Amino acid sequence: MPGTPLRRAVASTMGAALAVAMAGASPAAAASKPSNKVPSTAKASDGARVTSQKWLTGHEVDLTVKSVALGQSVKVRILVPKGWKTSTTKRYPVLYALHGGRDHYQSWTRSTDIETYAYKYNVMVVMPEGGVNGSYTNWYNYGKYGSPQWETFHNFEVREIVERAYHAGTARAVMGNSSGGEGAITYAERYPGLYRYAASFSGVLSLRSPGVPALLMFTIVGAGDGTDPFRIWGVPVADDVNWRQHDPLYLITRLKGTGVYISSGTTGKPGPGDNPKTAPWDIGLLSERMVGATNVTFLQKAQQLGVPITSHIYGDGRHSWPAWTREMHTAWPKLMAAIGAKRV
Repeated sequence: MPGTPLRRAVASTMGAALAVAMAGASPAAAASKPSNKVPSTAKASDGARVTSQKWLTGHEVDLTVKSVALGQSVKVRILVPKGWKTSTTKRYPVLYALHGGRDHYQSWTRSTDIETYAYKYNVMVVMPEGGVNGSYTNWYNYGKYGSPQWETFHNFEVREIVERAYHAGTARAVMGNSSGGEGAITYAERYPGLYRYAASFSGVLSLRSPGVPALLMFTIVGAGDGTDPFRIWGVPVADDVNWRQHDPLYLITRLKGTGVYISSGTTGKPGPGDNPKTAPWDIGLLSERMVGATNVTFLQKAQQLGVPITSHIYGDGRHSWPAWTREMHTAWPKLMAAIGAKRV
């Protein structure tokens, strides 16, 4: 019966055991849960700083960065490796993952299994906002330059912040899909030695090939955010000097000494994971065919100049996540090996 001495003794013993267990678990749980307090070192040389951080899990945190280069606050998502602690003095290899146009910083965790891959290695993954139409460049603004300066934001502000405050090391790799792929290759070219490896999945790798400027202008206008496409690199032909200085094909010799992986479809037909009934005029098929042509041109140029590149020109495949996820899986071991990230 509920009031018997035996039941009271059992209940008391169980309650005491539960209290001890909870008391023992609480400090450990508290210690394993990172604080949302922003580190005082979370600043860049130009004054950009982290104004807030929110830990989504014990391995995933979103930062809000007040950027001087952009003149606005934007997000950066970071995956930290097992064993990462706020107080550690250890430095970790880091992979920067850039998103495509009309997308945002959450895209890699939203659309791929990148967390599963990252947590198998002692690697940090940094996924910065790149803007719906950021295009991974400091905007030309008709020769006046100024904001937004996406190239400065990524290569200086974000890099300095994660290295100063979040234990990112100097062994770096960069990858991206679509315009993020173009950004990954361009950044590796414009800052030789900054990244040990660069991987592009369906990136436009020749900005000035016939028809490509028109495709880029159409894509930018089509985003519907009111962006003047000529602000980004300038007017095609008229501002060719600026276009050239951001063209992966023109800058290709700067990749010597950097590991490179490129991939794309070329046929304009659905591939594995795509709807086989996709109409031939689907923009994802049409755009991938043109993107693929720039990858073929880029590969041929690299071979002519003796620039070592690993490529996977796979033919059928839409400009979409099924292909990009597979390519990430293929490139992942190469990226990890280049930065010395070890399995855990």
